[in-house]
Amino acid sequence: MLSRLLLLVLWTGSAVASPLTESDLAVATDLRDSALQGSGAYAIVESLTTEVGHRMAGSENDAKGVAWAIAKFKELGYPRVYTQPVSFPVWERGFESAGILSPTPQPLNIAALGGSIGTPPEGVSGEIVRFDDAAALQNAAAGSLAGKIAYVAYQMQRARDGSGYGTAVMARVSGAVYAARAGAVAVLIRSVGTDRNSLTPHTGVMRYDNMLTRIPAAALANADADALEQALAAGEPVTVKLVLGSRSRKGEYTSANVIGEIPGSEYPDEVVAIGGHLDSWDLGTGAIDDGAGVAITMAAGAMIGKLPQAPKRTIRVIAFANEEQGVFGGKEYGRVHADQLQQHIIGGESDFGAGKIWKFSSRVIDSALPVVDQMYSVLAPMGIERGDNNGSGGADFSAMRDLGMPIMDLKQDGTNYFDYHHTAADTLDKVDAGNLDFNVAAYAALAWLAAQAGPVFGPVPVDAPKP
Repeated sequence: MLSRLLLLVLWTGSAVASPLTESDLAVATDLRDSALQGSGAYAIVESLTTEVGHRMAGSENDAKGVAWAIAKFKELGYPRVYTQPVSFPVWERGFESAGILSPTPQPLNIAALGGSIGTPPEGVSGEIVRFDDAAALQNAAAGSLAGKIAYVAYQMQRARDGSGYGTAVMARVSGAVYAARAGAVAVLIRSVGTDRNSLTPHTGVMRYDNMLTRIPAAALANADADALEQALAAGEPVTVKLVLGSRSRKGEYTSANVIGEIPGSEYPDEVVAIGGHLDSWDLGTGAIDDGAGVAITMAAGAMIGKLPQAPKRTIRVIAFANEEQGVFGGKEYGRVHADQLQQHIIGGESDFGAGKIWKFSSRVIDSALPVVDQMYSVLAPMGIERGDNNGSGGADFSAMRDLGMPIMDLKQDGTNYFDYHHTAADTLDKVDAGNLDFNVAAYAALAWLAAQAGPVFGPVPVDAPKP
């Protein structure tokens, strides 16, 4: 304990009484070591992906996923399991096809972007106009694309922290808005993914920005994007035909956030919140996005629930509804619990695949940083790096984070994540059981320690720099 006390002295210049005891740290270490030997997380994601499959928001499988999550929480021994209704509009993919018509006919593998309107039954055709990136398309003159199809060629860059995603995803989210302003009849983008030779397109949500003029939007598999660019490089006009059967249903669908709790022994109304999102896109089975995150956090909570002693505060694990198409579950959670900010000790989401955690960041008030470092001491032997104090905590906790909820941010290795993200290749074979155990070890240890430490982490001032 002397070394940990010294850490607090060095940080603050004086001895600070930590809320964490040597016993708390020993339990966290045991949780860590036990999870590394086998956490059961792989069996959870295997069950989800094989018994339910994809969990497209608003689909029949959405309802199956909710029923699965309720049953799985109970099977894992969570004493309290309940749901929180979440409503949202429903988008359906339908039939989709595309191909080069001239100068040389060639089929193209595409995926409609989530939220896109469909084409007429006969499809739409137009000459392709290439843009290097979303910014270039945004600057296209009004009317300059009349009768044509805009194509955004930007290729996402691979990075362990996924930093290439933010730049690339602008074409997916806003490309249809920019192209429509210039008069295009449709927009195609190079898939937002790091797979270079794949014929598997990447879907993902897009937005129309309340425009009256809406055009179809789809993503090309990266290998087919290469083929299209080769055709364009030959110098002759290239005409493409696109057929999309996608549509939005009338009215709203009601799904649910599914919540399992390990009640606290001393302060049950104070919670440490962790989770992942239960929904997925429809092309694969959502194993890495975000079946893995649901499994990691479910298993972490279940391990704490099996301890001889209960945590002082409640461990709340949330399987969020419909993150993919607008973070609906996370926003609803934030709305419902906005007046319970003080009861949220800290929160963090696992939503970056099944790769190993490599860095631990936080978002807490400055006076809590010595306690966070003390918590980190349990992760350090795993080779996890200590990050900064500007953690995001995941999309589903963004509403609570923006209100001031403290954050623990366990960053996973995303080097290969975007090879499969939002594709038909997001399947169970991409998940390694040992990596899941590693991640459960970190989540279980930190959740336990946070529950023991209590309300020392925040709230974080709302004017703090945004992650």
